[in-house]
Amino acid sequence: MSIKHLRFLFLFITSSLILFACSSTPHQHQKMAQAMWAETCTKWDDWDKPGPPFQVHANTYYVGTCGISAILITADAGHILIDSGTQAGADVVIDNIQSLGFKLNDIKWLLHSHEHFDHVGGMAQLQQLTNAKLLASQAAAPVLQSGISANNDPQSGMHQPFPAAQVDGQVQAGKDLVLGSITLTPIDTPGHSPGALSWQWQSCQASECLHIVYADSLSPISADAYRFSDHPEYVKSYQQGLHQLGQLECDIILAPHPSASGMRDKLLGGTGLVNSAGCEQYAQTVAKRLQQRLVDEQQSDTN
Repeated sequence: MSIKHLRFLFLFITSSLILFACSSTPHQHQKMAQAMWAETCTKWDDWDKPGPPFQVHANTYYVGTCGISAILITADAGHILIDSGTQAGADVVIDNIQSLGFKLNDIKWLLHSHEHFDHVGGMAQLQQLTNAKLLASQAAAPVLQSGISANNDPQSGMHQPFPAAQVDGQVQAGKDLVLGSITLTPIDTPGHSPGALSWQWQSCQASECLHIVYADSLSPISADAYRFSDHPEYVKSYQQGLHQLGQLECDIILAPHPSASGMRDKLLGGTGLVNSAGCEQYAQTVAKRLQQRLVDEQQSDTN
C-alpha cells in the first residue's frame, strides 16, 4: 500500500476516532487512540509511514509518523510544534494536526530536537503553512537555514540536504520559553548533533500535572571517519547533557525516534507512558553506549 493510500486510511481512522469520542469518556478515547497507534506501527518503523495521532497527556499530543516523532503542545494563546519529520513526513504531521481539530495557523512556534533531515526536513513547509516562528539553538540555526549538516556534526556527509527554512530567533539553554500557559525549558544535549536540544514542560489535566520530557536521540552514531575520542570538548558537553537529562523531573519521556524511548512497548504493555525513572534510565543507557564507543576507538588504536 502506498504512502498516499496509508494517509487516506488514517484520515478515515482518525475521523472515526473523533466520532467515537462523542460517545465515550475522554480517558477511554485517549487509551483507544494510543492503542491504535501501537497496533498500526511497528518497532523502528518507516520514517514516513502514517500513524494515527493521539493524546499523550492533557494538552500534549503525538502527531508524528510511525517512525519519527512530532509533538504538539496546545493552549488558548497558540500552539507549539516540536519537530516536523522529513519533507514527506511533514504531510502526515499536517494531516494529524488537522484531524485532531487543531488549526495550522494557531501554531505560533516551531521548535526542534536535532538538526537532521529526518526531524526537520519539513520545517520550511510547515513554516509556510502556519506562519509560525522557527526558533533554533545557536549551532542548529545555520543548518536549518542552509539545509546542509554542519562540518562538525559527527554525521556530516551522511544525510541528504533538506529545504532551507527561515530561523526567526535563537533558543538559549535553561531560558524558559513561555507562550500563554505553556512554559518549555530547553536543555542543551549535543552529541548526536552539535545543535541538539531536549525539552521539558508540564501538562495538566484536571488536578493531574505531569512533567514531560522530549529527550533528543543522543546515540553516538557517526560517519566512518569520525572519532569521538578526537573531540574531547565535544564529548565533555555530550556527557554533561546526558547528566542533566538524567536529573530532570520526568514523568513521561518521549524521543524523536519513538522506539528509542520504548513508547510502543509501553502502550502495548498496558502500563501507559508514565515512568518517573524514564529520563534517568534513558540517559544511563546512552552514556553506556557512548563509553563503549570510546573504548572501541581506543582499542582500534592499539590494533
